[in-house]
Amino acid sequence: MMRSMFSGVSGLRAHQTKMDVIGNNISNVNTVAFKSGRVTFEQVFSQTLQGASAPDPVSGRGGTNPMQIGLGIGVNTIDTIMTNGSTQRTDNPTDLAIEGDGFFIVKGGNSDTFHFTRAGNFGLDKAGNLVTGGGLNVYGWQVYSRQPDGTYVFDTEAEIEPINLYEDATNKNKRIIPAKATTFAVISGNLDASYAALGSAAASAGNVQFTIPMTIYDSLGNPYTINVDFWKIEAGSSGTVWNWAINTGNGVTASSASGSFEFDTQGKIKPGASVTPSITVIPPATVGTEPINIKLDFSKLTMYAADSSAKTTNIDGYSSGTLVNFSIGSDGVITGIYSNGQQQPLGLIALAVFDNPAGLLKSGENLYTPTTNSGDFKKAVKPGTNGAGDLNPGTLEMSNVDLSYEFTEMIITQRGFQANSRIITTSDEMLQELVNLKR
Repeated sequence: MMRSMFSGVSGLRAHQTKMDVIGNNISNVNTVAFKSGRVTFEQVFSQTLQGASAPDPVSGRGGTNPMQIGLGIGVNTIDTIMTNGSTQRTDNPTDLAIEGDGFFIVKGGNSDTFHFTRAGNFGLDKAGNLVTGGGLNVYGWQVYSRQPDGTYVFDTEAEIEPINLYEDATNKNKRIIPAKATTFAVISGNLDASYAALGSAAASAGNVQFTIPMTIYDSLGNPYTINVDFWKIEAGSSGTVWNWAINTGNGVTASSASGSFEFDTQGKIKPGASVTPSITVIPPATVGTEPINIKLDFSKLTMYAADSSAKTTNIDGYSSGTLVNFSIGSDGVITGIYSNGQQQPLGLIALAVFDNPAGLLKSGENLYTPTTNSGDFKKAVKPGTNGAGDLNPGTLEMSNVDLSYEFTEMIITQRGFQANSRIITTSDEMLQELVNLKR
């Protein structure tokens, strides 16, 4: 009879544990990226009153099953359910949700160890560090190289470091983007074929038939406006020759600043070195900068009997600018937007992927730490690669707690607790009857 009482006690304890987990789930229903828990039960030891016996073919006696009395219930597992929660749109540029697997990598300082989180409610401190709500640094990469096509590639094989949007050891001050001298200018469009041929006349105000203004920059970011003048020289059965010349002013001079090119009888420019000439623009000596070497590209010009429409369609170079805004892409790249209209990367957010995410240990503040069953943190990966999900900027992952399920489990747990309490009270009444046998 005492066995039943202790079985009831074990049932109360187990259901209390389950109720504790349910209560924690419900209390965290609005916690960013919270992962709910689940309790499963198991029966504990059983007392064997009689073992099993096999059938006896000689006597014809049948076999018997074992006779056992269970000794109660125990908690088998308390699992962390790692399914993704729904996303909540916030439009805050530093809020991030992970669509798929992976964890953000954070650290509280040089003496701290890495922690991992799904909660992407980040912000900036006054020094420009990307941090969690608790002040932990968000880690990633900041060293990149610019490719010939203008794209940027981060060195994801390097060690991760705290992301700072204002400065870092490699890029220095990222609040200012340095000026870039002009190196090329592409001129495309039409030159009117109906212009009269001027022969070998020199370029002058009266001879110039079409002018394209162009703003260029030196290495300090100083702007200069120069003109590219065009005029037709001669036309014949083999084609049409045009001259061009750079017209400067305000103390600016130019060298190798004139030439010619030829159109065929179909109005298309003939290829050759004359189509991509290089010029040197020399700013005034008092400016304190070097000459500007520019490669012109006339290969996209046409000559038809229509209004002249030639213009500069692609030109590099710009003055310095200050950081005014930034955005985070789904690939984790943080891009700075500057007052001069230019953009440059400020960092790349790294993610960690584990073999068994459910094996991570919850360590408070929405953080996890690895365990022997989660797998080690081996290498940071770029979002969207090596099993890591993409980022969804301007959103947060919500808790994956299902209230309808939790309330149902709470009712079941309450009934289980009540039933186990009845075991104890009934066993007590039976003991009382046993005591009352002697009066």
